[in-house]
Amino acid sequence: MSELILSERQGALRIITLNRPDRHNAMDDGMSALFQQRIGEALDETESSAILIRATGKSFCSGRDTNVLGHRARDESDFHFVRRHQEGRLRMQESTKPIIAALKGGAIGGGCELALAADMRVSDTTLKMALPEILYGVLPDTGGTQMMTSLIGPSRTKYMVMTGQRIDAATALEWGAVDFVVEPDALDARALEIAHDIAAKPPINLALAKEMINLMHGATIRTGTRAELYAQSYLFKTEDYQEARAAIREKRAPNYKGK
Repeated sequence: MSELILSERQGALRIITLNRPDRHNAMDDGMSALFQQRIGEALDETESSAILIRATGKSFCSGRDTNVLGHRARDESDFHFVRRHQEGRLRMQESTKPIIAALKGGAIGGGCELALAADMRVSDTTLKMALPEILYGVLPDTGGTQMMTSLIGPSRTKYMVMTGQRIDAATALEWGAVDFVVEPDALDARALEIAHDIAAKPPINLALAKEMINLMHGATIRTGTRAELYAQSYLFKTEDYQEARAAIREKRAPNYKGK
């Protein structure tokens, strides 16, 4: 089996590539753990000054693998499961290294939140972004409500979270969810160009710049992300969550009761 997370260094730039194209880079427990290992190594190393996250195949990341939804590999509580994944996202946001994400195809659910945890996003025209958790009886839980609000504002974030609808690349650019949009055959080159340009700058300057800019929203995002933890831990225990899962399995419309 090929390596699910590829990692290479080009000078001062560390490149991490999601490599499960047959599943649109959906993350199961093993792939998620490997990603956290690779991103942790990248954040800790002194040889690189910036990180580029990209993907093979048609999509950036379609979120958590639907085959393992609700599964807890460590037999841990919902609270501890969600909190552990939140720490990975928060570490990316609060690290001193700039992180650039190259997006294409689906950036869905947890994949969207991974993209949002980067400091800037380059997209191609095939992008579809969504926070569809409400369709599964839950809500975003690794910072999606907070990071998206800081980029596109509260009302547009409410639209995305409350409907679960996808937005395309043009809308994402107009709203501010991504920073650049290029044709598909130009994505790798444009993302690498931006990432190498940033990585060539003095590391301490990059760290201080990120730190200063993050002061605008950083504390609020951390606090709000913890609110997602409490909400999600509760929602996993509701009857409506079980009804949503049953409706998906049975291919029918859900009948929610607010319980």
